[in-house]
Amino acid sequence: MTDDLISKKELLDLTGISYGQLYRWKRKNLIPEEWFIRKSSYTGQETFFPKQQILPRIDKIIHMKEGLSLDELADVFSPSLGEVEMSAQQLIDRNIVSLASLELLTEAGREQPLYGLEQIMMLYVLEKLLMSGDITRQEGTLLIEVMSDHYYRFRDRASELLLIRKMGVPTFMLVGAGAELYFDQGVKVVLRITLATFMEELKLKLGNV
Repeated sequence: MTDDLISKKELLDLTGISYGQLYRWKRKNLIPEEWFIRKSSYTGQETFFPKQQILPRIDKIIHMKEGLSLDELADVFSPSLGEVEMSAQQLIDRNIVSLASLELLTEAGREQPLYGLEQIMMLYVLEKLLMSGDITRQEGTLLIEVMSDHYYRFRDRASELLLIRKMGVPTFMLVGAGAELYFDQGVKVVLRITLATFMEELKLKLGNV
């Protein structure tokens, strides 16, 4: 069995949760249905999970369920966007974005009086990647363009953001989560991040639960 998957028995042993908890969280949409993967084994049919996704999710549920109800947690983990509008000053006051990121947005000609959740998400991703040093200001401008123009296509779907380079020229891409991608020789994948993680952080910051 591939190292990317973990069996249900291994998952329960490793995390200490019960069979009942696992399936209750599934019914509450805290764990996506598609993460329950049925495969044949020497004992018959067995359930496996994507290891790199299920273990962090279980850890988050365990640590967050003391302060939030299961329904509130389901909203945090949902890829769908809620209704919210905030001004630039409100975003700064809530420590969601810095003046530097807003200035870059203005330079790109994308500033608005009020920002909806899709735009706030774009600004939050921009802020995190700029502050971590993962992207340059020039690449930040490209990120603003691609997320402003295309992120709405993933309104109710999990998605990933990629930064690739060929001969030093950067390009951003938005794709569905887990999509297989193939490039010609000379293309380097610099960054591939799951946007759901940023959305979970952002929803908690907005208090949108």
